[in-house]
Amino acid sequence: MTFTEAQKKHLRGLGHALKPVIMVGEAGLSESVLAEYETTLNHHELIKVSVRAGDRKLRDSIIEQLCTTGSATLIQRVGNMVLLYRENPEKKNIIVPNR
Repeated sequence: MTFTEAQKKHLRGLGHALKPVIMVGEAGLSESVLAEYETTLNHHELIKVSVRAGDRKLRDSIIEQLCTTGSATLIQRVGNMVLLYRENPEKKNIIVPNR
């Protein structure tokens, strides 16, 4: 899903107060982390993930895998923190403006 800059700005504003709910460490993405990630993303729609892996290339690959595995959209990345969004049509917790 692609977003306009105004939509991303709106989601970044909502995500500013969020604490990271998923933390990926040196061990990378295990099955249990991916299962928790899927459940959390399905429930909250907009989540922060802390990726505390070694170097930048490893973090980039983990973030890419999170986006593709969960069909999520990367909204923002600041250092080790990533803000991800995936709409849940059943819940609709977050309203994204149409502009």
